[in-house]
Amino acid sequence: MRRFIRFALVTALVAGSALTTATAAPAVQAADPVADVTAKLQTIPGLRIETSSVVGGKPFFVLRYTQPADHKKPGGEKFEQRVTLWHRDFVRPTVLHTTGYGGVGGAFTSEPTRLVDGNQVNVEQRFFNTSTPASQDWSKLNIWQAASDQHRIVQAFRKALYAGKWVGTGASKGGMTSVYHRRFYPNDVDATVAYVAPQDVNNRHDSYVSFIQNAGTDDACNLALRNLQRNTLLRRPAMLAKLKEYAAQNGLTYESTFGSADRALEAAVLDTPFAFWQYSSQANCPQVPGTAAATDQQLFDFIDQISGWSFYSDEGTAGFLPYYFQATQQLNWPDVASKTTWLKGLLRYREAGDAPAAVPDSIEPRHEPFAMLDVDLWLKRSGQRMLFVYGENDPWSAEKFEPGRGTRDSHWFTVPNGNHGASIGGLPLPQRTEATQILQKWMGVAANPAVAQTKTNTIDPGAQRQGRLR
Repeated sequence: MRRFIRFALVTALVAGSALTTATAAPAVQAADPVADVTAKLQTIPGLRIETSSVVGGKPFFVLRYTQPADHKKPGGEKFEQRVTLWHRDFVRPTVLHTTGYGGVGGAFTSEPTRLVDGNQVNVEQRFFNTSTPASQDWSKLNIWQAASDQHRIVQAFRKALYAGKWVGTGASKGGMTSVYHRRFYPNDVDATVAYVAPQDVNNRHDSYVSFIQNAGTDDACNLALRNLQRNTLLRRPAMLAKLKEYAAQNGLTYESTFGSADRALEAAVLDTPFAFWQYSSQANCPQVPGTAAATDQQLFDFIDQISGWSFYSDEGTAGFLPYYFQATQQLNWPDVASKTTWLKGLLRYREAGDAPAAVPDSIEPRHEPFAMLDVDLWLKRSGQRMLFVYGENDPWSAEKFEPGRGTRDSHWFTVPNGNHGASIGGLPLPQRTEATQILQKWMGVAANPAVAQTKTNTIDPGAQRQGRLR
């Protein structure tokens, strides 16, 4: 199950980095830029400034914006959504960024922000952290409600501060969220850059396991991963004892989410090949303890390194219940257990790694099988100015957004040997230059070849470290 969340937990490698200049023309700032931006922010109804500071010479704000818990009933319950703003200039493009999970802790710049030298508005997903209605009415958590949150924010900021070009972006679940926003409000932003965003249209027909078995360039690596899984489950009593000892030493429990340490162990084992290719590479294959000679401790430590035993604890999964709810209801999830044939006879829990296993029965939603099909049809019939970046070996690339006859001015790029941290900066130079210039053209900024020449392989904080979480 951890494969769902892994992309949401990586610490921002770019946190606090300065914006890269994408044009030679210097920006003109007011004598007191913080005061200038503050004055404009204060004109937005329902917006509260929590903190303001100067980071990298530019105004940075943590904001709270009042949203309806139900956009179909705007006069009903309200909640405050966490938003951050890193201001560059009122005439620059603006980047609408989301992780699809909790908001980013501090100031950071996403790759599109650096490539267009733009302002950045980062939005925390509803129902994560403090951006949660007091009623915790889970029926108000779906892709349309979240898209409507973004819609209101864009409208407010466009009117008060940024009337120029806008681009939506995010990585993994954040990338998915940026596409959903365009599906429901196609004119809010001028373009979308979605990184490593899966699109699981049919939950019953998955390609993930077969994709993983062909990842990399060496069949021996995937054989070693399969052997590691088998050896771990063949030694289940010893491995379970180690997990219980680990839990006692670290103050962890395994009862609430998975029901038992045994079930959590099985979920972690199922996730390991997926998680390995999600964030490792061919160069890491020699580290896989895939022989019968591997000790119990070697197996335990490797799975901890790749999947993370603490993540499968009640404490580790608690903050990601909104994701599991969304996956169960609309987003879908990888069906790994039924297709992992080499573990036949060793698995005890049919749904150990599935999203519904992590959702309490009291709030488990009805599955909506057509939600992703609707988004898929929209993209193929009328999507425009969409740019997608995928990693060649990233398991989430097994099921991706695809173009159709009605898709216009949209582009797909794949980072060779890339994983779930794939970026424009990781592309070969010709493709990197092409993607950069496409984005700069969309945003109406002068092309700066020096930006494309600089290879940036940073991981978006939207790309959180998670097992099978996106």
